[in-house]
Amino acid sequence: MERRTTGGPPPSFHEGEIAVQHRSGVRAEARHLARMLEPPELTGGVVGYLAEQAFLVLTARDNGGVLWTSPLVGPKGFLEVTAPSHLRIAATPSPRDPLHGLPPGQEIGMVTTEFARRRRFRLNGHLTAAGRSGLSVQVAQAYSNCPQYIQRRALQVTDTAPRDSAADPDVGRMSNRLSEGDIEQVRAADTFFLGTTHPSRGSDASHRGGPPGFVRLEDDQTLWWPDYPGNNMFNSLGNLAVDSAAALLFVDFTTGHTLHLTGRAVLHATAPGISGDDGHTGRRVRFHLDVATVGAPLPLRVVRSTASSRNPPLTA
Repeated sequence: MERRTTGGPPPSFHEGEIAVQHRSGVRAEARHLARMLEPPELTGGVVGYLAEQAFLVLTARDNGGVLWTSPLVGPKGFLEVTAPSHLRIAATPSPRDPLHGLPPGQEIGMVTTEFARRRRFRLNGHLTAAGRSGLSVQVAQAYSNCPQYIQRRALQVTDTAPRDSAADPDVGRMSNRLSEGDIEQVRAADTFFLGTTHPSRGSDASHRGGPPGFVRLEDDQTLWWPDYPGNNMFNSLGNLAVDSAAALLFVDFTTGHTLHLTGRAVLHATAPGISGDDGHTGRRVRFHLDVATVGAPLPLRVVRSTASSRNPPLTA
């Protein structure tokens, strides 16, 4: 992927990202990563990489302005670069998804995760069109993320969802509390996706992984997870430092079951290495639920799965 030379001011992190970088003692290291924020040219290998993907996670606001994070699945080629900064997505959130019928004209965040090769790629931009045939995005940022904490999975897209969602009474359920089934899914998860937003930079989608149980529940409205060492950019945590709106997506890759949560999240500092600080960063994120809903199951099937060797052990 090439970068544009705009002739304008150099790219910079926003105030929330800078604050978390300072607090974590990595501001000097993070300065060297600012070039990744430059407007992208989607060319060369990136075009081929995106064309090979079958799974995309999207963070956006629904028609009521509520932030959600949702999955999009399609055959290879459903992500098409049609211009150096334009992405066409030949899929839309399903009718039972909280982002079904999402309005265009908003800033959205996206992340592709290629589990089999432990690769992920982040894209942020402006949703210029949304209709039955798909979505169009003017991409403003695009860059790779490190492969840490990605569980290696071989996934296949199937012709139909693994369950009949029309006959499943749980699909479409809205609640301000987690059900017993929701709690079981969260406790068993080794992966989830986090959506955050910033008032001027727009929304963002990111991947979070760890051993099963790395997401802890305090009760049926509150959960938290330890932050692990990463690339020191702190895109998600920087957004939360400015705006606490957050959306979580849990996917059971065996059944295709999807659990969407929206609410508020706050970054807390702890003494490094205390019980629950699995990554020894002294950082954890606490999320309070506003609404939980179950989306239609995804047409995915796991062929094989291997845990990431970088997953830290649970400390409590």
